[in-house]
Amino acid sequence: MKPIVSIIMGSTSDLSVMEKAAKFLDEMEIPFEMNALSAHRTPEQVEIFAKGAKERGIKVIIAAAGMAAHLCGVIASMTTVPVIGVPINSTLDGMDALLAIVQMPPGIPVATVGINASLNAGILAVQMLAVEDEALQEKLAGYKEGLKKKIVKANEELAKVSFKYKTN
Repeated sequence: MKPIVSIIMGSTSDLSVMEKAAKFLDEMEIPFEMNALSAHRTPEQVEIFAKGAKERGIKVIIAAAGMAAHLCGVIASMTTVPVIGVPINSTLDGMDALLAIVQMPPGIPVATVGINASLNAGILAVQMLAVEDEALQEKLAGYKEGLKKKIVKANEELAKVSFKYKTN
């Protein structure tokens, strides 16, 4: 089974954040790979990865980085494969990473999710893949229906909570 999504993180310390994307891809039965690459410490490997991603069948790249967060943009600059950036909260509450990822120069887009929001990156990757895959669209619809049911159930539970001045 060949991967079609690649999860790249600047450091294995990002795994605790990125595992939400991995679990979602697993749930959706999407083959993926997961590697640590650093724009600063392993630039040659980043270049080899980025320039070879499309040839290897990668359709979407999810790249996560903290601090200066150059990894996402560097990858995007070397491939036509869509890149989704996940800013990691490592310093400055993750704002440094968010701004570094979202502020790409013209011609180097990186779709960016919220700080530590790897689940949303996984969902967005699957939505991109589902554009031409009806079965995957149905899986996503089922997932989103499950989200709706969680809120309905939460409201049923909240209705049972009692306070002196609570009116519902």
